[in-house]
Amino acid sequence: MTDYAKLDAWIDAHFDEEVKFLQQLVQVPTDTPPGNNAPHAERTAELLKDFGLDAEKHAVPAQEVKDYGLESITNLIVRRQYGSGGRTVALNAHGDVVPPGEGWTHDPYGGEIVDGSLYGRAAAVSKSDFASFTFALRALEAVAKPTKGSIELHFTYDEEFGGILGPGWLLEKGLTKPDLMIAAGFSYEVVTAHNGCLQMEVTVHGKMAHAAVPATGIDALQGATKILNALYAQNTLYQQVTSKVEGITHPYLNVGRIEGGTNTNVVPGKVVFKLDRRMIPEENPVEVEANIRQVIADAAAESAGITVEIKRMLLANSMKPLAGNKPLVDAIQKHGGELFGEPVKAMGTPLYTDVRLYVEAGIPGVIYGAGPRTVLESHAKRSDERVVLEDLRRATKVVARTLSDLLA
Repeated sequence: MTDYAKLDAWIDAHFDEEVKFLQQLVQVPTDTPPGNNAPHAERTAELLKDFGLDAEKHAVPAQEVKDYGLESITNLIVRRQYGSGGRTVALNAHGDVVPPGEGWTHDPYGGEIVDGSLYGRAAAVSKSDFASFTFALRALEAVAKPTKGSIELHFTYDEEFGGILGPGWLLEKGLTKPDLMIAAGFSYEVVTAHNGCLQMEVTVHGKMAHAAVPATGIDALQGATKILNALYAQNTLYQQVTSKVEGITHPYLNVGRIEGGTNTNVVPGKVVFKLDRRMIPEENPVEVEANIRQVIADAAAESAGITVEIKRMLLANSMKPLAGNKPLVDAIQKHGGELFGEPVKAMGTPLYTDVRLYVEAGIPGVIYGAGPRTVLESHAKRSDERVVLEDLRRATKVVARTLSDLLA
């Protein structure tokens, strides 16, 4: 029996335990907003202790969290040192997730198993990789018994808001500096690049008036409509800008939330909308933001009396591959191909993730974990999010084998 086969066998023998661990993680809500995520970190630390894994609890100061727009964040680090020399490899997954929303046919916090899939908010993104990474680590220690290098588990709680108080905070405080890292992802590809994201809040000011005498007011909604039409026109232009990274197409813009007005019989005096602009790796974020601001200003100028405030909510840079990621890519492709019976491509993704923060700190990283081929299949951020348990099992084996190679 090869070491790889022994790792696989250990994971098979403990897979029911792994599934139960994931169910317990799904059953503790981490809806963000409101972002009260410390209770989940506490529960995760309890469960890890049952496996003999001590988690350091790094609570972000309450005022910092409140100023950021969330309620509580405690990030976890599990450090396992096997001897002097060798690499330190970090495994990062995030516990925070968007609220469930409508349309579920399964309890979003139930962790129900139906037809080989486990359902629940964050079942796929990315509590499944709390499980895959934990059990890959446990298999490594039980079977391969490494004698050099170290592994760190980073379980963090700020991906939905950009990662600054998650991995960004751990890195800034000097609490970690691994040589390589793997972040939560899906099983059929290893992601080496991803889009950036700019999010902005735009407030359009007019002047309220009675609907019977609309000429005495300035309609903020009409002003906002001109601005929105100008922004949507940009989306057409973005289709002409293509990325050279496989898996990433072109930039795009989405307006995801709009609110305004006071009543049906009142000319709206204020409209607020929030936009999300995805940036391909080839784009310059400073230029992108300047362009968006100019488009908004030019459109607003077409409506007399309209004024606009623009607030940047998030600027997440794109992730560009670092040359040092080759050992990660090679190992995951080798073992993924064997275990899934098909090539695991190295490619980009239109998402943005926490991994960029490690890469910006000079730490080569990739995205790989438990999940289907696409975000759509996982139902992430939609109703009935789920992970196929066979994907979870095989991804855990891929990660365990990869760690064995990296620490050999």
